[in-house]
Amino acid sequence: MELKQSIVVRTDLGMGRGKTCAQVAHASLGAAEAAQRSAKEWYDAWKRSGEKKVVLRADSLRELQEVYSEAASLGLPCFIVRDAGLTQLPPGTVTAAAVGPAPAELVDRITGRMKLL
Repeated sequence: MELKQSIVVRTDLGMGRGKTCAQVAHASLGAAEAAQRSAKEWYDAWKRSGEKKVVLRADSLRELQEVYSEAASLGLPCFIVRDAGLTQLPPGTVTAAAVGPAPAELVDRITGRMKLL
């Protein structure tokens, strides 16, 4: 079984490259920690297989929230990032989300149509 994680980041916020990278890292780690708690077998297999990740773009808050909501409704490990507001964005700004690690076919049901960042 192929396992993967999709990280989705908003492009409508105008974040700098460094800020975007930090938000992607927050999302990835948050979802991986969720998987450690709720889907340990998937998490362990994902770690052993090289931690496959893909980073995708969302053009709006609504699109990002739809990804997160669909993942949560399917019971997949997921995480949404709300920025602390210490640099470029107001506190609480939703910037990124991650789905998985989980079976690639389940992750792709949610994010397979999205474009690479």
